[in-house]
Amino acid sequence: MDPYATAGGAPQLTTVSSNDSATSSPSVSTGTATSSTTPIFSATTEPQPAAPASVPAACLACRGKHLKCDGNTPCSRCTSSNTECLYVPSRRGYKGPRRGTAHNPNKRHASSSPPYPGTEGDCPMLLGHGAVNVNLTASGLAGFNPGIVLPDQSPGSYTAASPLSSVPLYRNPFAPAMDPNALALTTATPAAPPVQAPPPTLEQRCFDAFYHFFHAGHPFVLPKEYFLRMLKDGSAPNLNVVLAAMRYIGSLYVDAGPARASYLDEAIRLCYQPGTTKDGYLIQALLLIIIGLDGQCNQPRARELLADCEHFAIEIDLNKRDFAAIHGRGNPVLEESWRRTWWDLYVCDGMIAGVHRVTKFLLFDIQADVGLPCEEQQYLTGRIPQTLYMEDFDDQGFSDEDREFSSFTYRIAAARNLGRMMRMPPVMFPDDATVDRVQSLLTNWRIHLPDSKRDDLNKSCTLDEMMFQAHFITHACTIMLHQPLSQLDTRPVQAVNSCAPHRPVPSGDGFNAHTRHTLTAASEISQMITQAVPVTQHTHFFTCVVTLSSIVHLSRWALYFVDDEDHLRQQIRLNIGALRKLSRVWKAADTAWGQVRGVAQDIYREKKAQQISPAFWVGFTQEQMMSSISADENIMNEFQTVANGGATAAVGGVMGRVSQG
Repeated sequence: MDPYATAGGAPQLTTVSSNDSATSSPSVSTGTATSSTTPIFSATTEPQPAAPASVPAACLACRGKHLKCDGNTPCSRCTSSNTECLYVPSRRGYKGPRRGTAHNPNKRHASSSPPYPGTEGDCPMLLGHGAVNVNLTASGLAGFNPGIVLPDQSPGSYTAASPLSSVPLYRNPFAPAMDPNALALTTATPAAPPVQAPPPTLEQRCFDAFYHFFHAGHPFVLPKEYFLRMLKDGSAPNLNVVLAAMRYIGSLYVDAGPARASYLDEAIRLCYQPGTTKDGYLIQALLLIIIGLDGQCNQPRARELLADCEHFAIEIDLNKRDFAAIHGRGNPVLEESWRRTWWDLYVCDGMIAGVHRVTKFLLFDIQADVGLPCEEQQYLTGRIPQTLYMEDFDDQGFSDEDREFSSFTYRIAAARNLGRMMRMPPVMFPDDATVDRVQSLLTNWRIHLPDSKRDDLNKSCTLDEMMFQAHFITHACTIMLHQPLSQLDTRPVQAVNSCAPHRPVPSGDGFNAHTRHTLTAASEISQMITQAVPVTQHTHFFTCVVTLSSIVHLSRWALYFVDDEDHLRQQIRLNIGALRKLSRVWKAADTAWGQVRGVAQDIYREKKAQQISPAFWVGFTQEQMMSSISADENIMNEFQTVANGGATAAVGGVMGRVSQG
């Protein structure tokens, strides 16, 4: 018997009720059997006073303080001390069911609790787990232990529909050690599933792809945060035209399916509908569409829109200094966006004219006094510094100020050198002075770069896309200037005309200086591919620059004898790999990749035919001969694997090995 269950040490008086119809077996509580409801007295001469009624179990608060409990729910002590009253039946003295005695689940035992169902290996942290989880709907309250009472609940409140019928009860391990209710029970409430945001729509994915992949290469549209803010307040009616063009550009980077064509049609329709006013936003939308069409091999349509865009820009005075202040609404970021819009249109006009050699770089001859753009990080964060102008840039070599300009400014200067080269008269002789003057412009641009602008990395060691473009524009100018005067015969590569028509170059021994300029520039372009940034995040104009470099490499590989031929093969493989990756976004790159790969295979077959002659290997050791043949076979196998559908693995392997080498 529980020592806290009776009042003192007086003998216990137990009455047995036989009103249970299920069985007539007597109930045993003190070890003395009774057969009736007659009181049992001790053997004394005088009758002893009746003992108080027994308490089946003390509450946890009284048990913890070793005090008498009256057994009520709640007990008087807990009521007076405003303490939570909780009962857990004692198992003291319980030895299991008596043999030969039918178990009555409805009987209540004073000195023991009903056995827990299950094996002895049940977790001791569970209290009444099996008793609570019985099927109450089948047998009413059979198996339920009224000694287990949760706070603010009473035994009579539990019904067959109680939610606790399937929830296990656990000890609370975090209850304070001195708290009398330290064994309070807690319910294992399952955690609510996390609320998942709905997946983004295709339009949202295209919008995000525009800023993730494209904006850094042509950063004239407002930064994302500012664009969304202006779009929300509706203060710029033509901003939806820019949004449509952005959606079309973003669709090039995601699997948009038929929606891509509809986005393009919608963007062009909005640009030319009668209600669209001619303003800076219209110029931005048209410029985005022009870049997209040019990269998708729709150059004729791109040139038509370019002519309209240039005409509109001059008509609204976008090339004037005060345009940004008049239309900037006092917002420095919007003013910077207008300056960048003019200069990006200027650079794109130059690159389209330079790589395709069809247009004439019209904006090069237009007088413009627009302020120069700031650094990219300043633009993205809204910290716009004092505006500088082109005259400040031109005077830097003759002033005492050691001033550094933005990367965008050096990109503009590189495009301006491209325009000057395109305006020079035709060169007839290798020693023409005009070539020297243009080469001086290119050299001055390079040697006057600040130390922070000499490579394509910014101060945080991430790629500076503006300087990346400035450098490849200068390398392309070098090739276009010197290749016609070099000793590199272009007849073997005349099939590579995806960016520009083939120009025949006569070979000769007296053009070595121009050949060296050409080969060096082509190698520098190949080296730019190894930058630690996805190739698809560059502007699509890099496609034609890589193609130009490939023409030089293939022209050299077609020679009878080549110094350091293995390194040349690696550069060809690198260029082909870059074109293949760019082709995932730009159709122009896919066309260029197919042409360059086809010419490489033709040159390989030509060289293989030459290798049949023993005279070809004069001066080579057997090891050198076998190494050269093996290298040629490997590169051709890789090209063929890519052509047959294994593009991803083959190109990735090519670029990985070249980067490691």
